[in-house]
Amino acid sequence: MTSSGWDLIVVGAGSAGATLAVRSAAKGKRVLLLEAGPDYRSAQTHEAWRSPNPVVALMDPTAAEGLVWTGLNSSRTDKQQQAPYWRGRGVGGSSSINGQIAIRPPMADFEDWAALGCLGWSPQDVLPYFAQLEDDEQFGDEPYHGRGGPTPIYRTPQSAWGGVDSALCRSALAAGFDWAADVNAPGATGVSPYPINSREGRRVSVNDAYLEHARGLNTLTVQGDALVDRVLFAGNRAVGAQLIVAGRTVTEHADTVILSAGVIHSPAILMRSGIGPAHHLRRLGIHTRHDLPVGHGMQDHPMTLVSLPLTDAAAVKTPHDRHTNVCVRWTSAAGAPKNDLMFVSLNQNVLAMASASTGTSAGAFGVWLNQNYSRGELTLASTDPSDQPLVLQRMLSDERDLARMRAGLRELVDLASRPETAEITEGSLQGENEALFCVLDSDSELDDYLLATVVDAQHGTSTCRMGAADAADTVVDSECRVLGVDGLRVVDASVFPSVPRANTNLATIMAGELMADRLG
Repeated sequence: MTSSGWDLIVVGAGSAGATLAVRSAAKGKRVLLLEAGPDYRSAQTHEAWRSPNPVVALMDPTAAEGLVWTGLNSSRTDKQQQAPYWRGRGVGGSSSINGQIAIRPPMADFEDWAALGCLGWSPQDVLPYFAQLEDDEQFGDEPYHGRGGPTPIYRTPQSAWGGVDSALCRSALAAGFDWAADVNAPGATGVSPYPINSREGRRVSVNDAYLEHARGLNTLTVQGDALVDRVLFAGNRAVGAQLIVAGRTVTEHADTVILSAGVIHSPAILMRSGIGPAHHLRRLGIHTRHDLPVGHGMQDHPMTLVSLPLTDAAAVKTPHDRHTNVCVRWTSAAGAPKNDLMFVSLNQNVLAMASASTGTSAGAFGVWLNQNYSRGELTLASTDPSDQPLVLQRMLSDERDLARMRAGLRELVDLASRPETAEITEGSLQGENEALFCVLDSDSELDDYLLATVVDAQHGTSTCRMGAADAADTVVDSECRVLGVDGLRVVDASVFPSVPRANTNLATIMAGELMADRLG
């Protein structure tokens, strides 16, 4: 060890933290990886989470125990009450419980990042790391892809698609959308098979892909069930972390501290450490070390569904049938950001199943807003690290987002009403979606419907935003260094300037890969 204890303390063993810790330890750095949830070997993963269909785990009350944060809630819009916000807990983080979607953001997102002052995050900077992390069985030989990386990339063949997958594909192509066989190819738009991070039909999380193969490194120590309270400082420099293990307060010291605890808990740790909005910290009696907009700017993908009453032939046949295999990226209107909306197939209507309002014979088409203007806020409920923060996502609070969601939902209804979709449905589409059809023709009533019913895709970002050091909304600079202090960085989806136009897992792994190289 160094004189300070460790070279690196990494807080959080999720998609970014596990990746960064393993890559750094492989280069000889002595790394302590702290995880609030359990540390377990890959072979000990609950079988429900291995399924290609996350509904299997959702319906198994034993699967989530210890692996999903309890007591963590959020309001999606200002018209909604607080409801559970799922985040992974334990090694692997949310990569252990998510939908296994391995879709990259379009390179235009990283052009936007660079324009905001995120130097070193342009398309040419990040593309090698997307290639490095993957083992793409179908397109791995393309110059913008990779073979042999830790994360397998699989695409379900059309012959194995669900009924809703095929109906969305046929309906979208008939409506004039283009076909793009590789959604991760630069510039891809239109109808695509989803890439999936699985091998032989089984989930591969970052615990499986990165940590499991690094357990033998004498430079890597993984400490599970270690809840980090705050960062420790000597003067203006971070020198370690204070954590709670088995009810005892423990301190660990390092040359550099990296928070990779995710969109919810990285900002919470910063604020408990005195870094955040001064007025909020004062109310909680926390000494302000540096006044920064921590917790401000949260984004996710607002999503709404059109439920499909499925025929017996189109319904899922086994619990492990894949829940989704098809997406359609498209642009809402002339002048709008490219691919600002996305359609998704749902072979099972997970929301309806969760509320026990229907069974496996219900599927859905979904639309989510890929690119957002609305911003939410996260604040501390107390100084107790075991108390979850208060999360107000404030989705669709910007009229520009509402207008595009209206357009997206109406287009979705048109697709669901096409003859290609009628082939898999029985009964009345309007009867299945009575509340929606009652307001479909009124902008104001449709807005009220969206604000009351929209859900998120659990792709939270941007509570510790990266940008130019002199920008008012910046928390970390282009090297992920927290402004105003030394020796402290944040590396996870919380630093994304905005939610990318894609599921967030692959981009978060990429950030861990890139920053491990930057740290040397």
